[in-house]
This record gives sequence, C-alpha cells and structure tokens, in this order.
Amino acid sequence: MAVWDDLVGQGRVTEQLAAAARDADAFVTEAAAAAAVEGNSPHAPELEGGLIEAVAASKMTHAWLFTGPPGSGRATAARAFAAALQCVSPDRALSGCPGCGFCDGCHTSLVGTHADVEVVRTDQLSIGVKETRELVRRAQLSPANGRWQVIVMEDADRLTEGAGNVLLKAVEEPAPRTVWLLCAPSIEDVLPTIRSRCRHLTLTTPAVDAVADMLVRRDGIEPALAASAARATQGHIGRARRLATDERARERRAAVLKLPLRIDDTGGCLKAAQELVDAAAEDAKQVAEEVDAKETEELRAALGAAAGTGGRLPRGTAGAMKDLQDRQKRRATRTQRDSLDLALTELTGFYRDVLALQLGSSVAIANSEVQDALRRIAENSTPERTLRRIEAVIACRDALDRNVAPLLAVEAMTLALRAG
Repeated sequence: MAVWDDLVGQGRVTEQLAAAARDADAFVTEAAAAAAVEGNSPHAPELEGGLIEAVAASKMTHAWLFTGPPGSGRATAARAFAAALQCVSPDRALSGCPGCGFCDGCHTSLVGTHADVEVVRTDQLSIGVKETRELVRRAQLSPANGRWQVIVMEDADRLTEGAGNVLLKAVEEPAPRTVWLLCAPSIEDVLPTIRSRCRHLTLTTPAVDAVADMLVRRDGIEPALAASAARATQGHIGRARRLATDERARERRAAVLKLPLRIDDTGGCLKAAQELVDAAAEDAKQVAEEVDAKETEELRAALGAAAGTGGRLPRGTAGAMKDLQDRQKRRATRTQRDSLDLALTELTGFYRDVLALQLGSSVAIANSEVQDALRRIAENSTPERTLRRIEAVIACRDALDRNVAPLLAVEAMTLALRAG
C-alpha cells in the first residue's frame, strides 16, 4: 500500500507531492552515481552545488508548508512525503513512483524510527527557542543513512516568536540535503518571513463518504458506525477514527449534545459548565496518570536516584526534576484545553444543525442521533438567536486561547446560550 493512500480526498496535493518526490529521487540518485564515478573525491562540493541548482529548478524544494482545517490530514501528508523522500524501493529504477510503503525507508519513516526523519509534535502550549535551536542544529547534519534529512514539524503554529526567528535562519540558508515540512491550520499562523520561503500546499476537509470508506478499509470499522462517525465529525479524520473506536469518546459526545437542553435556568447553566470543565480536567488527569509517573521514574533512574519513588536524588539534580514537573503541568493544561475545545466544537455542530433546520437547508444533519432535540430547539427559537449562540461558543474558544480561567469562560458561554 503506497504512502499516499492515507491522504483522504487530497488528489491535487498528492499529485504535487508525488511529482516532487520523483524529482527529489532522481536528483539524489544522479548525485550518488556521479559521486561514485568521481570516486567521492575533491568534486563532492561541486556535485552538491549541482544538486542544489537542480532541485531549485524542479518540483522539489527545501521547505514546505502544509495548511488546512483540523482533520484534513496535514501531518499525514507531511509524514507520507517524508517517507516518499526516503523510499529505496527497487521499483523506482523501473519508473515506479517513490513511496511504495513497503521498503525499509518508507516503513521506518512512517513508524517513526528512521534515523533521518525527525517528527516534532508538542504536548505543550508552545514550542520554544531551546527546542527549535536543537532542531536547527540537527538540520545542518548530512543524512546518516537516508537520502534526505527531513524535519516534520506538526505544530508549526505553536512556535513562539523567538523560536520562529531561530527557524527562519535555517529555512533561509538550508543545508544541501535537508527538507523542512511545516504544518499549521492556516498560512496566517506562520510568520510571514517563514511562509514566504516555503512552498505552500492547502488541504481541504475530505468528504464524509471518503472518511467513512477509509475507516472501513484501514481500521476495520463496521460500515454503519464508520458512516455515523464520519457524519458526526463532518469529515475530521482524527476525530472520526476516535469516535468510531472509543466507546468513552462516544459517551462524552452524547453528554455534550445534551447540554443545550439543560440550560433552562441559571442553576442549570452553572451546573452544565462545571460538568464540562470537570470532564476536561478528568481527561488531563488520565493522561497524567498514564504518562507522568513513567516519565518521572525514568528521569529519576537516569539521574541516579535510589530505587523506588522515595529514593533520594543526587545533589544538583533538583533542577532537572523541576523542569520535568513544569512540562507535565503545561501538558495537563493543554490536554484540558484541547478536551474543552473538542466539546465546544461539538456544540458548534449542534447549533449549526439547528440553523440548517430553521432555514430549511438541504445540508445533511451531522447529529442525526439527537434530531428530536434539534427540532425542539429549532422550533422554540429563531435563526438570529441560533447565530448568537454560535457566536457565544466561538467567544468561549477565544477566551480559552487568551488563558481565561476555563470555568469562568464556560459559565459565561452557557449563560449566553440560555439568553440566546
């Protein structure tokens, strides 16, 4: 199965990446052949220079920016391209397209074990200068055993301003065999100076039917459940897979969709807000229980602490433990925020369906399992009130982005939903 098969509904993007991978493969192959003829001698610098010039005139380039709405598959496209750049399938010599999905280069790139493919994703609120400098240092190295040195940054929109300036230098003056693959929701989420030096690819939200087909084909989901999950998430691939495979996620979503019927009075608004925030905090706690204890014990062992959680740490290592605890707190904050954001996305979809019913739209209803509730609210309200409710949800998301206390932001939202 080719590496491109996971790109759902992105035909144009796939064609561009496949063409670039073919050019990249041809240039590296020709350079290796020329180097062998020259005996890997004094002509190596000229060969590298010729490679750079050839790449500049091709469909390949050293920096790419993948943008698209959440769930469109930005990171999937970047990882697939990274695998195609490292493809070593013998079929390439017979005009086969790089990215077979089976060779060692493709397989190790996709599973995250390739020595020359670095995938950067963060569970923190931002990517700082220190981490970016380490990436830039790595990007200057020649490939260890692959064809290219590839850096995939899945959360380029989380770069701080200082980190973005550090990255800019590496993108402006790239190493000969290094490729940067940056992913962000929109082009505005990346510094203008960086995005102007990248080739931009825009992904779109895939069709619901295409997502359902992928869930059946790749994950073995029952067709009815796959169709329901794809419809409920409106083509968001990651959320659709989670909804189809995780019973707890389905229960959480069902609880969120009941919220509009529970805000008839102020007490109901405040109670619903508290439950929503508590559920998000529980998600953060679960992640912490799964990861924090293991990380802490591994660091204690690395620092030479005595066996057991009560063992004394060597002198001078308290700072390292404090750094770990700070990272874990930031991860918990992001987990809670992401969980709340998912719930708010579900609420937006609910009111979008209400608006569709009120306007008599032919758009398919995403939340058909709560159609009675949708009709009840649609009949007892107006399109203007529904739009104000959607705006209240969006305002809550904006408030959370500005670090407003979650409970205050959600309480303000539920009260606004009640008022319409």
